[in-house]
Amino acid sequence: MFRSRSKDEKASAQQVTADLSKNPRDPEAPKGRPTPKRSEAQSQRRRAQSAPMDRKEAAKRQREARRVDLARQREALNSGDERYLPVRDKGPVRRFARDYIDSRFAVAEFFLPMAVVILVLSFFGNRNPRLQDIALLLWAALIVLIVIDSVVTWIRLRKQLSTRFPNEPKRGAIPYALMRSLQIRRLRLPKPQVKRGERP
Repeated sequence: MFRSRSKDEKASAQQVTADLSKNPRDPEAPKGRPTPKRSEAQSQRRRAQSAPMDRKEAAKRQREARRVDLARQREALNSGDERYLPVRDKGPVRRFARDYIDSRFAVAEFFLPMAVVILVLSFFGNRNPRLQDIALLLWAALIVLIVIDSVVTWIRLRKQLSTRFPNEPKRGAIPYALMRSLQIRRLRLPKPQVKRGERP
């Protein structure tokens, strides 16, 4: 069972090894599978390296990726970089709607400051009925002016969008612009990219 190999067996093994070293594998010979492209091989290696070991590691990586995306998004909202803006702000139609609102004064942007003034007048109106009447009158006038201004903006912006972007989808662009007009200019996101009075 544990006997040593015979001289003939050793000689035949040496001969096979010598033959293999003399006749290496032909590089043109098929190897049974196609050679992957370099990009595919690199992506497979990257996937193998970056594959998470467990659920905790996967959640950690997902949180990190989300944090990086949110940081990019915040930066884009300040700089106006189209690539990393949220989906609701992307596209030439939305950009034009933002620029159209930012380039003009809107009554609606004074809604919040005026609401504070009216609230203060109402507070003191308990002692002075005349102040209460002034507050109600201001409130009614503000609402009427905002409605009129919004209707005019709606009509003009729709006309501009139809002229400039006849083949682009424009759904939701006008309500998006009107909601932006309700915000104080310096608090708007994405930040205004045009000055007042400048044509978009």
